[in-house]
Amino acid sequence: MNYVPRLQTKYEEEVKDAMMAKFTYKNQMQIPQVQKIVLNQGVGAAVNDKKLVDAAIDEMTKITGQKAQATFSKKDISNFKLRKHVPIGAKVTLRKERMFDFMDRLITIALPRVRDFQGLNVKGFDGRGNFTMGITEQIIFPEIDIDKVNKITGMDITVVTSAKTDEECLELLKFLGFPFKTK
Repeated sequence: MNYVPRLQTKYEEEVKDAMMAKFTYKNQMQIPQVQKIVLNQGVGAAVNDKKLVDAAIDEMTKITGQKAQATFSKKDISNFKLRKHVPIGAKVTLRKERMFDFMDRLITIALPRVRDFQGLNVKGFDGRGNFTMGITEQIIFPEIDIDKVNKITGMDITVVTSAKTDEECLELLKFLGFPFKTK
């Protein structure tokens, strides 16, 4: 018996039907779906301390269950004492089962642990059906041991969907369980 994530079965059994009822699609293939989730963490102080990038890669690997990659600077910026091709952050791209597992843990465990959480801001859409949110502390994830954290840093989480409009993406994410602010 193969493992199927809870949110993936919810998408197949409930969300597709709800999206068909809400929007007028001619066939099942037009229903938007989540394609990937990209986590990005910039470490500004990495210019002075190279160990911060290694710590960020280690933390993102623990959070996602997939090996993170270092991101490198593209050009020299003298005001920031930054040289070209210096590691300055970490990123992970999740797809398929790992994506659904991470999304489930984000919605049910991590977001409720955010201090004074009022819901996700609906201004995080890019106009092409993708949603980006910022998290200020990586310690909201239970995989991170707060005693072993050198520096509390944030990260950006981008949910890339096949939706054509922001309205379709918003409804898709609401049906999946993302807690958006009510106006």
